[in-house]
Amino acid sequence: MSTTWQTPEIDQGDVVWTPPADVLSTSRVGELLAWLGRERGLEMTTHEELWHWSVSDLDGFWSAVWEFFGVRSHAAYDTVLASREMPGTRWFPGATLNYAEHAVGTDEDLDRVAVIGRSQTRDDLELTFADLRDQVARTRAALQKLGVRRGDRVAGYLPNIPEALIAYLATASLGATWASCASEFGPRSVIDRFAQIEPVVLLVAGGYRYGTKDIDRRAQVAEIRAELPSVRHMVDVEYGDHRVDDALSWTTLLAQDDEAELAFEPVPFDHPLVVLFSSGTTGRPKAIVHGHGGILLEHLKNHALSWDMGPEDRMLWFSTTAWMMWNALVSSLLVRSSIVMVDGNPMHPDIAWQWRLAAETGATIMGASPGFVMACRKEGIDLRDAGDLRVRVLGSAGAPLPPEGYAWLRDQLPGAQINVGSGGTDVCSGIVQNNPLLPVYAGEISGRCLGVDAHAFDESGNPVTGELGELVITSPMPSMPVGFWGDEDGSRYRSAYFDHYPGVWRHGDWILFHDNGSCHVAGRSDATLNRGGVRLGTAEFYRVAEEVDGVADSLVVHLEDPDGGNGELLLFVVTDEGTHLDDQLRSRLTGALRSALSPRHVPDRVIEVPAVPRNLTGKKLELPAKRILQGVRPEDVASKDALADPAALDPFVALAHSRAADGTTTTRSRS
Repeated sequence: MSTTWQTPEIDQGDVVWTPPADVLSTSRVGELLAWLGRERGLEMTTHEELWHWSVSDLDGFWSAVWEFFGVRSHAAYDTVLASREMPGTRWFPGATLNYAEHAVGTDEDLDRVAVIGRSQTRDDLELTFADLRDQVARTRAALQKLGVRRGDRVAGYLPNIPEALIAYLATASLGATWASCASEFGPRSVIDRFAQIEPVVLLVAGGYRYGTKDIDRRAQVAEIRAELPSVRHMVDVEYGDHRVDDALSWTTLLAQDDEAELAFEPVPFDHPLVVLFSSGTTGRPKAIVHGHGGILLEHLKNHALSWDMGPEDRMLWFSTTAWMMWNALVSSLLVRSSIVMVDGNPMHPDIAWQWRLAAETGATIMGASPGFVMACRKEGIDLRDAGDLRVRVLGSAGAPLPPEGYAWLRDQLPGAQINVGSGGTDVCSGIVQNNPLLPVYAGEISGRCLGVDAHAFDESGNPVTGELGELVITSPMPSMPVGFWGDEDGSRYRSAYFDHYPGVWRHGDWILFHDNGSCHVAGRSDATLNRGGVRLGTAEFYRVAEEVDGVADSLVVHLEDPDGGNGELLLFVVTDEGTHLDDQLRSRLTGALRSALSPRHVPDRVIEVPAVPRNLTGKKLELPAKRILQGVRPEDVASKDALADPAALDPFVALAHSRAADGTTTTRSRS
């Protein structure tokens, strides 16, 4: 299913998609603009007008989101924003609501498909909204019988399967709080997360299939259970062939109440809905608490107004239960779209399988990571062979997408809106991305999300345009965390986001905004390279290095010179199968970096490694690699359970030992 792919000429900033002429009458954001004209007397027709209003009149914008989407509140709110101080913002005091009530569809949706499950472990399945409601009601009743009450925590050590969604919504319906880890996480990584929140019920799967491999996780389940004394009951969802000893049966529990009532506990706007965890690669994972109201409003806004989703759409975005994209995927139900939940090896039996799955399931909205897009391009995948693709919005996040990736998507999915964005677990949504009113520029993110007052700041806290700076948010968002679990005085929360620029959210990304509002993220700000006093982003290195023939992956690390010199720039590469790093490949790499970027970008050393260290959501781990090379003990840098490949940091440990034995310093410079 591959052809030879010829790279078209494309430059960063070239327009690859423009809004259609009838966008105001055919898009969800156009519907909102018309509604604002009728109901609020606000006449706006452009993204720029709408964005400026959305961040200058927070009360007006977020109350409009509430009314436009028909948020069901059991008690009315007193005001939209009682305090806008960050941290400490208080949204919609007085209101009571429940996220789950909005995720199970309406009476007119009962016969429509809500969930499609695809798995390498069992047969395909489908749930209508009626089925979803029934199973959420049964699970809710089962959790109640197990003693789960408002304020308790329920945890899932589960794959991305419908049972995880059902348990999440049932937990939320009770006013209890959900947290999940993917089944591929190792025990230490799971314990480090769940022990913080002390769950009373733990849902598990005893195993699964990953491609053609049978994975037995019963030993890991037993180890996790032994380290969580708060757990009163463990439930086996009976996925696959491996049954868990000393666990209750999911099937038996759900069969006990044929007349279970679907009900929803009204809770305050900021009542804890879900705990998401940071990667844990640079310390104990942060237990980030998100509230019912914040996630509800943010995802209604994001999914309808940025992704243009509605009842006729279907979302396919491969994720695990450990990534915030899982929460975004299941929130598609809020706008009455259906979802495809995928478990297993996304590259089995071949790299094009996800595209065929999109055609088979009728996905209209699809997520594809930048790495996946570039790999498909490199393999010469021709999507005409995938079947009847109906994808009209292609989302991508997690890393920058090079211009060549935009060109490949433009040519392979003619007319599809390419929606590249950046956000994070911290806000459980996007901060910058496209929407139907904005053009798409190759290599760039189209603009700021509605309601997100995002800017680039220099070190002194001044906004900058046309140059790299820290990504900040200067006004509150409803989906900013309620706090960190166990952080009673809020000190860890303040330190994470507000210490650098008091009263302003510092996100931790290095970003450049252009005059037209588009932007590009140059990498994590703690991984930027300070080369002779000039800060350089990592993303531009990767774009050039990974386009060199023979290079499959790369990681760049800069070891600063304490005396102020250029320091040492190290480029680690993974080569294509059958290729090894030799003088010729080194020369091609350094030449490409010199000509495409600058002499400052030429590494002092190019080193071949078997794999680039990544966390379990696929992000490159520049900082842990750097800290190891600076002499920090590897066990103080990253838990192996938090790595996609537990052995990926071993070459960096070996290099650190070698450098220490040789007395190597970081004061070398290159002319």
